Amino acid sequence: MKLSLGLGALVLSVSAFAQLSVGAELRPRFEYRHGFKTLFDKSDDEAAFVSQRTRLNANYKNENMEFRLSLQDVRVWGDVPQLNATDKNKLAVHEAWGKFNVTEEIALKLGRQEIVYDDSRFFGNVDWAQQARSHDAALAQFKKNNFRADVGFAYNQDGEKLTGNIYTVDRNYKSMQYAWLHHDWVDFSGSLLFVNNGWQLVNANSGKSETQYTQTIGTHLNYKANALNLIGNAYYQMGKDIDANDVSAYLLGLEANYNVTTKFNLGIGAELQSGNDNKVIANDKNKAFNPLFGTNHKFNGLMDYFYVGNHLNSVGLLDLHAKANIKTSEKTNVGIALHNFSSAADLDKKRFGNELDITFGYKIYDNVTLNAGYSHMFASDGMELIKNGKANETNNWAWLMFTFKPTLFSTK
Repeated sequence: MKLSLGLGALVLSVSAFAQLSVGAELRPRFEYRHGFKTLFDKSDDEAAFVSQRTRLNANYKNENMEFRLSLQDVRVWGDVPQLNATDKNKLAVHEAWGKFNVTEEIALKLGRQEIVYDDSRFFGNVDWAQQARSHDAALAQFKKNNFRADVGFAYNQDGEKLTGNIYTVDRNYKSMQYAWLHHDWVDFSGSLLFVNNGWQLVNANSGKSETQYTQTIGTHLNYKANALNLIGNAYYQMGKDIDANDVSAYLLGLEANYNVTTKFNLGIGAELQSGNDNKVIANDKNKAFNPLFGTNHKFNGLMDYFYVGNHLNSVGLLDLHAKANIKTSEKTNVGIALHNFSSAADLDKKRFGNELDITFGYKIYDNVTLNAGYSHMFASDGMELIKNGKANETNNWAWLMFTFKPTLFSTK
C-alpha cells in the first residue's frame, strides 16, 4: 500500500512539471499547372495531380528540457500501385531535436530542426512545400527580457567515413555558421543577422575539395502602431560563390500595411534583388543576390517564377506589389495580390509582366481548414529572355487544399 502511494506521488510530481502532446497533420492538395514556374509552351500539356503530406508530431517539455519529433510521409496520389510492397518516398524525419537549459537565460538546441526568423525572408521553413525545410544544426540561445540572441552551427557529411570530407549531397551546404540578434520595444522591433555559408567545390582533375564561403549580413525592422505596420529588410552578400566568383549583391525591401477596418487590410511594397547584367557573371564577379534559406514562395508571387529553385545568378528582380486581405466572416478570408516584375540588372527587355494571386481560406472546424487559390501570369516579352515558352500563351495555376490537424493526446 505504501509502495503504491509512493509511486502515485512520484507520477503526480513528474506530471506537474511535464507537458506531452501528440498531434497529426494530413494535407492533401490538388494542383492544376498551366505555366507554373515557367512560361507555358503550347507543344506541352498542362499538369494536374494531388500531393499529400502526412505528419505525426510529438512534443515534450518539462522545466529543464524540450524534445520534438516530427515524422512525415510525402507522396503524390498514385505514385505507387495499390498492392505496393514498399513506398516510393518512404517515411522521413522532418524534425528530431532536443533542447536543454544551461541557465535561466541560456539554452542549447541540438538536432534536425526548422530554422525560422523574422518574416522568413532569409531563414524560413518553406511550409508551403509538402516536404518543407529543416536543418541538422546546433544552436546556442540566449533570452533575457526583450532581447534574444541565437548562434547556430552546422557541419554536413554524407555518411560516416574513415578518411576524407568530400560532401556530395546536391543543393546543400557543407558548413554554416550564423548569429541572429533581436530586440523588442513598445512599437518597434529589430533584428540583425550574420550568416557564413560554405559550399563545397570538388576539383574534377585532382578530386580534392575546397569550400567557398559566402557571407550575408542584414537587418529586419518592424514598426507597428495602431492600424499601421511598416516592415523593412536590407541584406548584403559578399565572399565567394560555389564557383569561386567574387560576390557583391544586395536585397532591399519595404512594405506598408494598413488595417482599414478590423476585417479589411491593405498593403503596398517594393523589393529589389540585385543581379548580373544580361544574365552573365562578368570578370568573375557575381552581383546576383541569393536568398538561400528563405521561404521564397511567400514573396515575389505565388506562381514561383523567381527564387524557388530557379532564377539564381540571373538578372535579379524588382517586384512592386499591392495586396488586400478581407475577412468576410469569422471563418472565411479572401486575399488578393498584384505583382509587377522587372529586371534589376540590364537586359534587352526589362519588363517581365504582372501576376495576379487570389487566395481563399475557410475554417471548417477548429482542426479542419480549406484553402484554395488561383494565379495568373500576364507575361511581357522580357519574360521570354529568362524563361522558356511564349509570353502570349495563357499562364495560370489553380489549387485546392484541405488540412487536418487533430491533437491526438495531450497533458497539462
